[in-house]
Amino acid sequence: MTEEARNGEPRTGPALSVVGPGEGETIFLGTTRMRVLEDGGHTGHRLAIAESVLAPHTQGPPQHRHGLHDEGFYVLSGTVRFTVGDEDYDAATGTLVMVPPGTPHTFANLTDQPAVMLSTFTPDLYVQYFRDLQEALAGGRPLTPQANIDAMSHYATEPATDRD
Repeated sequence: MTEEARNGEPRTGPALSVVGPGEGETIFLGTTRMRVLEDGGHTGHRLAIAESVLAPHTQGPPQHRHGLHDEGFYVLSGTVRFTVGDEDYDAATGTLVMVPPGTPHTFANLTDQPAVMLSTFTPDLYVQYFRDLQEALAGGRPLTPQANIDAMSHYATEPATDRD
């Protein structure tokens, strides 16, 4: 216990962040709805957290690699297919998938039911990628694989073309 806690004195530093049900920034990406719970503004940009709902039969982004951040996916409900190189992994409710920098990956919901994931990004830089995609869609541009790749390139991410 810190001296401040023992003395009942207020803590100095960043304010506590609480995001309640239905709160947070919502990003719509076609058949995926993302709710940004932490965009890095309360964590010194070390961590971002988002909840994503993937509609049935939702394909994810082209397989790609992140150069500067780890990405974590915790499946809250449903089953999500993760593809890493040529390997497929079906992650059911309660499964955690951690993707370190440099690892080729993508994901999809191939089932007839929605899937919900909690995702982490360390550091937070990748949240802006999702905002960029939403802006492209709002501007009438289709969310093609090339549009995804173009947006990724701004965030130290590249397509994984060698399927390793």
